[in-house]
Amino acid sequence: MTSTDTRTEAEDSGPSGYAAARLRLLQGEAQSGPPRRAALAELTDDWLTGLFEAGSEAPRGVSLVAVGGYGRGELSPRSDLDLLLLHDGSDSGAVAALADRIWYPVWDLGLGLDLDHSVRTPAEARKTAGEDLKVQLGLLDARHIAGDLGLTAGLRTAVLADWRNQAPKRLPELQELCSERAERQGELQYLLEPDLKEARGGLRDATALRAVAASWLADAPREGLTDARRRLLDVRDALHLTTGRATDRLALQEQDQVAAELGLLDADTLLRQVYEAARVVSYASDVTWREVGRVLRSRAVRPRLRAMLGGGAKPAAERSPLAEGVVEQDGEVVLARAARPERDPVLPLRAAAAAAQSGLPLSLHAVRRMAAAARPLPTPWPAEAREQLVTLLGSGRPTIEVWEALEAEGLITRLLPDWERVRCRPQRNAVHIWTVDRHLIETAVRASELARRVGRPDLLLVAALLHDIGKGWPGDHSVAGEIIARDVAARIGFDRADVAVLATLVRHHLLLIDTATRRDLEDPATVRAVAEAVGSQGTLELLHALTEADALATGPAAWSSWRGSLVTDLVKRVSAVFSGDAPEEPETVAPTAEEERLAIESFRTGGPVLSLRAQTEPVDPEAVPASVPQDPEPLGVELLIAVPDQPGVLPAVAGVLAMHRLTVRTAGLRALDLPDGVEGSVLLLDWRVAAEYGSLPQAARLRADLVRALDGSLDIAGRLAERDAAYPRRRGTIAPPPRVTVAPAASRHATVIEVRAHDAPGLLHRIGRALEKANVRVRSMHVSTLGANAVDAFYVTGAKGSPLPGEEAASLARGLEEMLRG
Repeated sequence: MTSTDTRTEAEDSGPSGYAAARLRLLQGEAQSGPPRRAALAELTDDWLTGLFEAGSEAPRGVSLVAVGGYGRGELSPRSDLDLLLLHDGSDSGAVAALADRIWYPVWDLGLGLDLDHSVRTPAEARKTAGEDLKVQLGLLDARHIAGDLGLTAGLRTAVLADWRNQAPKRLPELQELCSERAERQGELQYLLEPDLKEARGGLRDATALRAVAASWLADAPREGLTDARRRLLDVRDALHLTTGRATDRLALQEQDQVAAELGLLDADTLLRQVYEAARVVSYASDVTWREVGRVLRSRAVRPRLRAMLGGGAKPAAERSPLAEGVVEQDGEVVLARAARPERDPVLPLRAAAAAAQSGLPLSLHAVRRMAAAARPLPTPWPAEAREQLVTLLGSGRPTIEVWEALEAEGLITRLLPDWERVRCRPQRNAVHIWTVDRHLIETAVRASELARRVGRPDLLLVAALLHDIGKGWPGDHSVAGEIIARDVAARIGFDRADVAVLATLVRHHLLLIDTATRRDLEDPATVRAVAEAVGSQGTLELLHALTEADALATGPAAWSSWRGSLVTDLVKRVSAVFSGDAPEEPETVAPTAEEERLAIESFRTGGPVLSLRAQTEPVDPEAVPASVPQDPEPLGVELLIAVPDQPGVLPAVAGVLAMHRLTVRTAGLRALDLPDGVEGSVLLLDWRVAAEYGSLPQAARLRADLVRALDGSLDIAGRLAERDAAYPRRRGTIAPPPRVTVAPAASRHATVIEVRAHDAPGLLHRIGRALEKANVRVRSMHVSTLGANAVDAFYVTGAKGSPLPGEEAASLARGLEEMLRG
């Protein structure tokens, strides 16, 4: 039987005919998805038209209008019928009789369909819409069914005009309505039993995007949005058919049946498709509401600007540099005018890191331009790309929004192809509250809060990103993940030793929590087994932080103070095993010919001498495949400084570099004895630096400022304070507080002070000044910047050249920490 035959039977046979035709349509296999929804709407239109036109004569000045989902022609098997009987007010008695003639047959159907009905004049409809946002949204989709077409068209025109005129007021109300609903219902893309309509990223949000577009104030990203909406509606259709109920909740017990109805492999495949669709809607919502806010802000500011400018031209939007090729404009991160993504493969990661560090969103245009034009990164990645990834992962909560923007345009799977297997993958575990991919990002966010507890925060953050990467493969995900992690770490550009550490962390990321909660920690064999698996104290430190970050990112049921105390106890016991095999202090490194030349020249002139040279990192041949070209990669510029031993060297050098916007990646300081026959000593500083953006300053200018800093004629602190006041740095997240500790038994000849803090301009200058004020001598130091984290170790002695007493060392550490927190 054709759809025409079905409609004819519905028209001829009244309610029973409509019910039978409807049943045949829903049970037939010839139509599904949008064609079936449209056919059901058309069938219902024809039946209601018959009811409207029954009797002697339909009254004039009356029309029957479908609104809401029915108005859009999106009737699911158990959808409500949203109807408006519109009239001009000339014959209220006839209108009431007509309403009874339509409403009662719907109620008498016995199909369990809800009827949302109203009877209004155009003026009443507009008044109600102005008072009730939900009514106004429904009227935006008004569609004529029967009666006076001009009456319906007039209402549609008036409602759309009202909506556009009132958009500056109504859109913030709509956004608040969406936010409140999301708070109640949660995010569709992560829920195991999601509400397809009400949860964030569901059908309600898709409808809200249509309303925003109708306002002409802003529009949603259209790519993929229609398909995402269709997929959610298809799932809702299948849910209605399998349950026989008007429900939007995709309960666990229904998911296998719904998957079968849709011809999908299993419930996991179903959920993954739902999550992917919800992610598209959620991202489109984020971008759209951000654009709405931008437009409304600009409208509010524009009259004041015009008054200030005397009615002149609109000023150009201010653009503030954030990184090479990346600027902030209008509250978003965009590409600089000179940026060339087709020539700069690191640009997507650099832009993402700058956005996350600034707490700003990446503009949709910038992401799409990079996705369309950016060159693929070479294998292994250059050092800058690796550092930008670490900075992005270590930026805290803003990382999530930036990561989602990259993922929405396919950049994440282009950078990390293995990500595709965990993307939108559900976790059938009540403890987990996230999909696998979101859990990995949440773990990185949690790990960034623990970065001060480890010596290699870069390895911690990458391990957090990869620890569950094996869940996209069959078998033990830890075993599969170890193999993937080795490959990914080598491609990212880590050396052989770091690749081994990352592989160990991924392979054993459950070792501590499982052992602590399931084994007897008093048994020496248990502790020895953990020590053998972990391998070193440094890896144990990383594994401890990863364990906590993983549990905290899983959900509230996965971590507790009791579990934490068990893990800490186990870590202490394993540390005791390692302490018996602590390596001896490294031997003193002899100076190179260049270092000795600079030292002698510095001693001869009595002032600082420096040299700048490009620095490269040799590629470990065993860390990458033999087929990959193994050319050394540039790491920045090596700055060698020799200066006669005197107070204030460290803060002076660090301050000058900060003034010139040079980022310190690594730094070393040690005293160098002069050749035999020459009395005195020279301090040698070996630093790797890079410009925040732009080119490096001239060596002569650096030396001139360093001379002035050492003789006290250059007020470094004042200059840095002035610059910070003029160009305050935007911080999108509150970094974890700095941590300063005394490393026990790290050296027999000096006290080792470890500083772990968020990297910032002038950080090393501030630390150096504090050490000078404490009247301690820096015998040597080892500074490294890993992503956004500074991990510094200072070997200090007292005035007589001996290690500090215990209480004095502890007091120094406390003072440094208080200074950094202040």
